[in-house]
Amino acid sequence: MVSLEREKVMSELLFVVLFGGVFLAATWAEEGLLNPEKLEMFVDELQDMPKVQGFEVVDGVPRPRRLEIGMYPIRWKFHRDLPPTPVFAYGTSRSTATVPGPTIEALHGIDTHVTWLNYLPQKHILPWDPTIPTAIPSDRKGIPTVVHLHGGIDEPESDGHGDAWFTAGFRDKGPTWTKRTYHYHNHQHPGNLWYHDHAMGLTRVNLLAGLIGAYIISHPEIEHPLGLPSCDEFDHALVVFDRSFRVDGSIYMNSTGNNPSIHPQWQPEYFGDAIIVNGKAWPYMKVRRRKYRFRIINASNARFFQFFFTNGLEFVIVGSDSAYLEEPVKTKEMFLAPSEIVDMVIDFSSSRGDSAILANNASYPYPSGDPVNEANGNVMKFIIDREPELDTSRIPKKLMRYPSPDSSSASRTRHIAMFEYTSPVDEPTHLYLNGKPYSYPATETPRAGTSEVWYVINLTDDNHPLHIHLGLFKVLDQTEIKDLDEFKDCMVKINDAERCHLSRHAIGKKVDVRTHENGWKNVYKMMPGYVTKILVRFAYIHVNSSYIFDATAEPGYVYHCHILDHEDNVMMRPLKFIN
Repeated sequence: MVSLEREKVMSELLFVVLFGGVFLAATWAEEGLLNPEKLEMFVDELQDMPKVQGFEVVDGVPRPRRLEIGMYPIRWKFHRDLPPTPVFAYGTSRSTATVPGPTIEALHGIDTHVTWLNYLPQKHILPWDPTIPTAIPSDRKGIPTVVHLHGGIDEPESDGHGDAWFTAGFRDKGPTWTKRTYHYHNHQHPGNLWYHDHAMGLTRVNLLAGLIGAYIISHPEIEHPLGLPSCDEFDHALVVFDRSFRVDGSIYMNSTGNNPSIHPQWQPEYFGDAIIVNGKAWPYMKVRRRKYRFRIINASNARFFQFFFTNGLEFVIVGSDSAYLEEPVKTKEMFLAPSEIVDMVIDFSSSRGDSAILANNASYPYPSGDPVNEANGNVMKFIIDREPELDTSRIPKKLMRYPSPDSSSASRTRHIAMFEYTSPVDEPTHLYLNGKPYSYPATETPRAGTSEVWYVINLTDDNHPLHIHLGLFKVLDQTEIKDLDEFKDCMVKINDAERCHLSRHAIGKKVDVRTHENGWKNVYKMMPGYVTKILVRFAYIHVNSSYIFDATAEPGYVYHCHILDHEDNVMMRPLKFIN
């Protein structure tokens, strides 16, 4: 960490005048925090989220489709014994809005056009902090929102730039707002994506309130021959996240920051007591004794998951972030950082018992935080039918082939350093990439159709999941930094990896990339005290060609840490393409 003296951004008096009542400090007892032990596990059945088709079929031919999806304030039942919870939810109407939102089913090569509509109230249901760079309407009324399709390869105007926000009825709009309807080309490879809010400085609270959903791009000509489990009964998207609640059912978020004189509300990470899957706390699912496919999205603000089955069942991994692997990989543990996605098959016919609990043992914050307890160490339960049945699905030996990446053909090498700054009481105040605030001009300016090698240098104590908009990458290696304090001191002084002789320090032990993480990624875990070398491809990976849109258009893209509390304050930098 880097010590930084910093004046108060505003006095507490001014803060209370401007935002009175929103950030009242209170003890857990005063805020009525619910003890998760009072909620019985595995009493609510897993639900599949409603599906919305992102294309239409006319005379047997698929055609582009226009959708309207709104953001609504509703009440949501997370658990049988918990009162309905005020949330923000996506849906094609208020009556159909859900948490998570509907799964959008897109088709490769067929455009999906979505008009995202904001029907949210004037005031947020959660505390937020205006002392970090934040989208604030000119009249301080309304909740800014903007939707990012995570993993989407789309034009800048449809990427969900943090400053392209808008309030209800488009009454107020951010400085980079351009249009109401987003165009998703779906020209990329088949895979699993998700959509979520991306408003500047409000991402953590808007997602915490419920603005998340799955988006799947299918390519029948490629996928049907694979023979993987299919149809609604045997193929499920699972959106997993953590939440804490008050006894009245409302979502609990601590309203007092670790540095209240600097940031009255912002905290470095949010962790919830209850694990939610598809909108239910610790659900159960009845399954047959056969293979099932699960597309798991870690939609937590900051929680890492190390998934495993308590009865030893295996995961067969067939895909990663938005892309198939080339070959299936078997493993007994699955490690997911916030926003990472895994596509897996589980064969319940190999279970010795008639139930299996999906559990978690990742410490929080990862890697050096608290061990899990019973509440956050359990995820969901599968109740397995005793009778065997004929299963015609299969796990193929080969999945999808891609043109081979070659780091020697990279057009540019970059160093990306991760910094965390602390107050005199050693509490984090903010985080930067390359020691620069988000508002500084773009220094990462790639060209579409090229590859680059990035050396990501983590100088903090946390594991940071790095997400690159538009680009996909392969992790080449992770190397420990020797004499870390010496190197860190130099970086703090001159912020230049080459002049600080990174090559002399990046000589420690190497950590092998897990076999199932050797595929194409858009998020990866950057280990603390390590240099992670990645090959970034700014092109379509399945055909090795450049984009069908102008990637140089405004407002550009970004790359950032996907711990949402870090992203908001403000571990994010612009990514601007040039000709």
